[in-house]
Amino acid sequence: MNTVIRNLQPRVEELLKLFPVIAILGARQSGKTTLSKMATNKSWSYFDLEKGDDYDFITKDFPFFFNEYSNKVIIDEAQESKQLFRELRSVIDDNRKKKGRFIITGSSSPELSSKLSETLAGRVAILELGTLKMNERYSLPLSNFYKIIKEIPAKEQVSALMNLKSNLKYDDVMEHFLSGGYPEPVLSLNKEFRLQWMDNYMRTYVERDTAKLFPRLNNIDYRRFISMLAELSGSIVNRAEIARTLSVSEPTVRNYLDIAEGTFIWCNLCSFQKSTSKSITKMARGYIRDSGLSNYLLKINDRERLLRHPGTGMSFEAFVIEEIKNGFKGVGDSQFDYYYFRTKNGAEVDLIIETPDTVIPIEIKLGISVKKNQLYSLTQFINDNNCPYGILMNNSNEIKKLTEKIIQIPATYI
Repeated sequence: MNTVIRNLQPRVEELLKLFPVIAILGARQSGKTTLSKMATNKSWSYFDLEKGDDYDFITKDFPFFFNEYSNKVIIDEAQESKQLFRELRSVIDDNRKKKGRFIITGSSSPELSSKLSETLAGRVAILELGTLKMNERYSLPLSNFYKIIKEIPAKEQVSALMNLKSNLKYDDVMEHFLSGGYPEPVLSLNKEFRLQWMDNYMRTYVERDTAKLFPRLNNIDYRRFISMLAELSGSIVNRAEIARTLSVSEPTVRNYLDIAEGTFIWCNLCSFQKSTSKSITKMARGYIRDSGLSNYLLKINDRERLLRHPGTGMSFEAFVIEEIKNGFKGVGDSQFDYYYFRTKNGAEVDLIIETPDTVIPIEIKLGISVKKNQLYSLTQFINDNNCPYGILMNNSNEIKKLTEKIIQIPATYI
């Protein structure tokens, strides 16, 4: 399996010069360990808290360990030791000015991010790593789409976006949409291995990871719940309906959603409630974060089945949203917020990006042709919220202005 350069690597290297600790969080098998090692060098020591020997060596006598390893240390799966963060704070505070001392990684822990923020506040930079983005998979540079929106004033963005270049092809987009971005199965280029890998991944995730974190969790019900989420990916989540279908309580569904989101399997996209509209749907919209995992759960194993599935339109919207969010992580999106918009009358915009400078609405379509009525909700949102422009993202082959304030950008450009 070839090693790929991740978009976050320059960010990790940059933040190591500014903070004593970098925390890289993300789903299991998303490439956190590989990224940590690629952003450092052979002088760094590596420990994995899921290995019994490493866990005992570190936790049996923290002062002894940190006396020996007080600099250039990678600690994998840090959530395995709750005391680690308190001990790290003490070690860091002994020499607060020294930067780039530790990288810790974590997955499968809803509480991990809050513990890092509380215990290591001011000492740690937290980064979230998704599964492979398209450009990473195909060994291409990150699209300038993200730098344009992050760095150029809103009024000048459309002219800059009109000049975007793309090295991706439509088939590249559809292949990534089908197979997702978990590095090991995707880079193996073997369909049978990918399916077996996904099966093992889900079994390990449900039977080991979540069972360890939540001993009272009903594994059978939770596995059924995750499969149901794949059917709902890209839609508004009605907890009461899910509870009735699974024959569990609504608080149980709320707990399951928290677990799925906290373990980086699921993402909740909140409703944009700053609009002037008075009939906004307030329930969250959610999606399975990796399209390959979603397709596996839906038993979609080839492109024909993918295109014929009734939920493919919504799945493609979710796929593009995650691609966009992962792209902005590569250029630093700490001041960006992401929402969706829907009114009780059915007007909808798939993604709202709120930057310090502006609000950018994005409508996402699987197809190529654009009908006038498909632009109505986007146009209305732009006018109601005084947006400088909006984006229609689809599978066409060219960037062009559809109206004075709507620009079409194919998915190959992100």
